Amino acid sequence: MRVWFNKTFSSVSAAISLIRQGDLARDYFLIHTHTQAAPPGLDAHRFELEPKGLSGADYLEWCLAFCRSREVGVFVPGKEAGLISGARAHFEAQGTRVLCAGTSEVLGLLHDKARFCTVVDLPEAAPAEFRVFESAAQFDEAYAALSARHDTLCVKPSQSVYGLGFAVLDKKRNSAQLLLDGAAYRVGLDDFRRGLAGQESCRTMLLMQYLGGPEYSIDCVADHGRLVCAVARKKPLESGQGQTIVQDPVLQGASAKLARAYDLNGNFNVQFREADGRPRLLEINPRMSGGIAMACLAGPNLPWIALRGFERGYDGLEIAPVRAGMRVGERSYPVQYP
Repeated sequence: MRVWFNKTFSSVSAAISLIRQGDLARDYFLIHTHTQAAPPGLDAHRFELEPKGLSGADYLEWCLAFCRSREVGVFVPGKEAGLISGARAHFEAQGTRVLCAGTSEVLGLLHDKARFCTVVDLPEAAPAEFRVFESAAQFDEAYAALSARHDTLCVKPSQSVYGLGFAVLDKKRNSAQLLLDGAAYRVGLDDFRRGLAGQESCRTMLLMQYLGGPEYSIDCVADHGRLVCAVARKKPLESGQGQTIVQDPVLQGASAKLARAYDLNGNFNVQFREADGRPRLLEINPRMSGGIAMACLAGPNLPWIALRGFERGYDGLEIAPVRAGMRVGERSYPVQYP
């Protein structure tokens, strides 16, 4: 069975390595493509270059042709996942099944944090209070409402990855002072206001209550809405201390409820953060997280489980128990490119 991972996040490297570790019978031939000659998925059986500059319908047609010519049995899309998910029938008609976390409509919702946080129903771990703004006037109105109830507020884009664009609003220091103090992910409130006032509009942003407690990353596998397995990592408030594998019934239950609500499938990740002693939902990432290799140290081989379960069904698939309490981390190491 040929399995194709197209251009995607760097977590594909860990995923490919983990699948090969789990595939003791060598049932799968893994292909990875990327537009760069130094790919993240070095452990794939075959690497090929993708054409640069393709997007939308042109990229979809290239993917269909690639699956035909390489006889791909399972396609795990990263780039243009929403578009590809919406074209599942076209791929299946030529013998390729698409393993994606959700439908194109669900993926669009999950990538739009403002819309998602507005509609999600999760009272046991509800998102932080927020307001949406796209101009200085809307920001000032939102700030007046939220600052009356919360001491610390933050901003983040409605659509972003890796936390890009997130910042805590600092009422005491300006941006120069924050830079000199080495304060990451912070921006001076007055500087931010002045910057907004200097432009007619901005991309859709969220002004939110800042959640100051520990963050939790839940790496999950689901079978069309049924949570099959989940490993939760608790991140410390200070870096350099590793992460702790935890088993929390509230986090497990919330993740299972979200899987059902959005009919999630395969690998996905849920982020929570504590405030006042209770978890609050941050987002659902409809893909493998960057830390999935750390989660797999706790027992379950999540990328292998997702692929094997999708391709042949989950009945009879043995899943290792989660070893809660262990502390995990990551180290970088040099490699030689082929």
